[in-house]
Amino acid sequence: MIECVIFDLDGVIVSTDEYHYKAWKAIADEEGIYFDKNINQRLRGVSRMESLDIIVENSSREYSKEEKLKMSEKKNKLYQELLKQITEKDLSEEVKETLEKLRKMNIKLAIGSSSKNTKLILNQVGLGEYFDAISDGTMIEYSKPHPEVFIKAAQLLNINCKKCLVVEDAEAGCIAAKSASMYVAGIYSASDCKFADYSIKNFKDIIEFI
Repeated sequence: MIECVIFDLDGVIVSTDEYHYKAWKAIADEEGIYFDKNINQRLRGVSRMESLDIIVENSSREYSKEEKLKMSEKKNKLYQELLKQITEKDLSEEVKETLEKLRKMNIKLAIGSSSKNTKLILNQVGLGEYFDAISDGTMIEYSKPHPEVFIKAAQLLNINCKKCLVVEDAEAGCIAAKSASMYVAGIYSASDCKFADYSIKNFKDIIEFI
C-alpha cells in the first residue's frame, strides 16, 4: 500500500526547464561553447556540476575545477534571477487539485529533487509549506540516477521505501527510484520510460495508482 508520493520538482510540479536552458545558454555563449536544446535534454535530473561537465564536452579547451566552480556559480545566479519571474500562476490547477486529493487520502507528500533551489521555487509558486518533507540538492552527496535523494525523503518521513511512489519526468529519476526499491510513475517525457512501473500522461492520473 502506498503511504507516500515523492515528486520530482522541475518538469513535474512546475516547469523551470526553460530558465535552466537560458542560464546555461548564456554561460555557454560567453565561453564560445556550442549548446542547444538537444544537449539541454541531457541535463535533466542531474546536478549542476554534472550538467556543466556535459556542456564543456563541446569546448576546445580544458577547464580547471576552480573555473568550473565559478561558471556553475554564475549560472546559478542567472537562474535565480530568472526564477523571480515564476509566480503561483505557473502552478497548474490540475497539480493543485491532485495534491489536495492526495492529502485528503492521508497520503504523505514529499519532494525529491537534485536542485539546490527547490525551496526557492516552491516558495515562488506558493507551495513553500505544503509538503511533508523536502529532500533536495542541499542535503545529498550524489545526484540522480543515484537513489540518495529519494531514500532521504523516505527517511525524513520514517516511511518504508517500498511504500513510496515516485513521480518522475526523467529517465535518471526513474532509475534512481527503482534503485531505492520504490514504485515509479513516469510522466510526460518519461511516460514511456522502460524503468517506470506506471505510465501517466496527466498529473491527475497519479490518483489511480494509490
